[in-house]
Amino acid sequence: MEKNENFCCWPFHPGKTQRIYSTKRLRKAGDNLLFVNNQATDPYYNLACEEVLLKELTEDVCMLWRNHNTVVVGRNQNTYAEVNQDYAAAHGIRVVRRMSGGGAVYHDLGNINFTFIISGADSAFCDYARFTRPILDFLGSLGVDAQLEGRNDLTIGGRKCSGNAQYLYHDRLLHHGTLLYDTVPDVLAGVLRVPLDKVRSKGIASVRSRVTNIAEHLPVRLPAAAFFAQLSDYLLAHLPDCVSYSLAPHEADIRQLAKEKYGTWAWNYGYSPRYDETRTLRFDGGTVEAALRVGDGGVMEDVRFYGDFFSRRDVSELAKRLVGIHRTRYEMEQVVHTIPIDAYFTGIKLSEFFTWMGV
Repeated sequence: MEKNENFCCWPFHPGKTQRIYSTKRLRKAGDNLLFVNNQATDPYYNLACEEVLLKELTEDVCMLWRNHNTVVVGRNQNTYAEVNQDYAAAHGIRVVRRMSGGGAVYHDLGNINFTFIISGADSAFCDYARFTRPILDFLGSLGVDAQLEGRNDLTIGGRKCSGNAQYLYHDRLLHHGTLLYDTVPDVLAGVLRVPLDKVRSKGIASVRSRVTNIAEHLPVRLPAAAFFAQLSDYLLAHLPDCVSYSLAPHEADIRQLAKEKYGTWAWNYGYSPRYDETRTLRFDGGTVEAALRVGDGGVMEDVRFYGDFFSRRDVSELAKRLVGIHRTRYEMEQVVHTIPIDAYFTGIKLSEFFTWMGV
């Protein structure tokens, strides 16, 4: 395979000898791409693993992983609004919130996840072509004609087989995506609550009709574990300076973070109580929901933001600035005129923000 200068994240060096490293911070940043073949299937562990690798390492990272039956909601979403709680409880489906924005997705062992973490990457935020190119090339090598379409989806014949999201931490960028390989479509449709306006805007009739499994498009259908192994081998062979890396040095930190954050109600549901008023807006960057508690005299006592939008800054920062002011356009203008509003809601216009807030 030849290097694609326009899309590939890293140049391609064929015929490399692979080595195994397990010592924490063995190399300087940029020397090697650390490849993690993560066989854990616990969602709390895997989401904690991403955060630990993002924040503890300085090297670039590529990781493959899978979750047992789980709904993963976006950082800014209202969990109660996104998940059919009764269905999830009846089918033993866990729920976890991730670091990145975007929409809720369903994971099972028929879904393969990929994560790229790179340093010095502020300019790569929302550059989905850069990170999905190796995945598209791999699918192409299997005879599958997949495309990057819309904001952050990979599709086959117009039907979604992958969703992608990103999270920026200082100068490090985490990009992760799903690959619907052999996911059970009835469960996916049953546990996710997709707003009707989102379904209609995409010109489709249901969640089930807008997705497809990659396995259905292969000349020879492989078990999910075999597809995972082939993707692992492909990335190790085709990504440059790619070396296998063990999670052993980080095991204690990952398990502690999984217990104290990703496995807690406070993180996964605590951002989703009931409010006095909820306002929704659909704009070019996605769908946003504002949950507002307005007290005596029109003073905003609590503000929360949810949705499948993307942001460079934590939206809780903006929410805190709005608490304590009167719900008027004048006072909101005093808050937002000194900040770039699209840093919190990528792609939104200031006029759209005020309309959304109802002022």
